[in-house]
Amino acid sequence: METVNAIGRRKAAVARVYLSDGKGKITVNDRDYKEYFGAETLQYVVTQPLVLLNASEKYDIQVNLVGGGVKGQAEALRLGITRALLQIDPENRSVLKANGFLTRDPREVERKKPGRPKARKRFQFSKR
Repeated sequence: METVNAIGRRKAAVARVYLSDGKGKITVNDRDYKEYFGAETLQYVVTQPLVLLNASEKYDIQVNLVGGGVKGQAEALRLGITRALLQIDPENRSVLKANGFLTRDPREVERKKPGRPKARKRFQFSKR
């Protein structure tokens, strides 16, 4: 099997995923994913689609991650891995969709408006 490419996004984070046959090694920006994502919850989020399909030991995953914070990056990576797994075997679509891994979370930061302290915050009202 040749390398499969996929992109996952969340908030400001972009994960470019390169999936190939291997022994289950996940490398994020030339570091092991367990080193990159210190918190166990984030490591769990990243491996969810692989664990669900019992594919943890089948593929090596190379990832370029840019932008956002660690949680957004982890969720972007999860979406990228899910999309790559779908390219390999489209039969898994219903299982992955049922667990919500195919949904791209559309929430983004609202821009700051001119003359305001934040996006929606207003200055304090003074009657006199």
